[in-house]
Amino acid sequence: MEMTDASVDIDSTHDTVRIAVSGEIDLANAATVEHRLLGAVTNQMKAVSVDLSDLSYIDSAGLRVLFALGTRLEMLQIAFELVVPPGSLTRRAIELSGMASIAIVRPAPA
Repeated sequence: MEMTDASVDIDSTHDTVRIAVSGEIDLANAATVEHRLLGAVTNQMKAVSVDLSDLSYIDSAGLRVLFALGTRLEMLQIAFELVVPPGSLTRRAIELSGMASIAIVRPAPA
């Protein structure tokens, strides 16, 4: 299996974390991405925003990573937001997966 790249940039304050994910999330790197995302969240957080504006590809393993994060945040009662460009393939995958049931899905700023 060919290794794919995903970049995970984390910017956190005392109660909010903004995470920008770029590249690809697929079976080859999903566990690493999940570890980074879950590791960025503390129980004291009030909100988590994941920006997928520069994500070029996501498969079912990547969607599972987002669901795992969303489930944890829901359990901790932490607000969860996904920033996804309208009309993108990532946006379509998010919509079809039902992710909007556990996250607020917002368009990327212009």
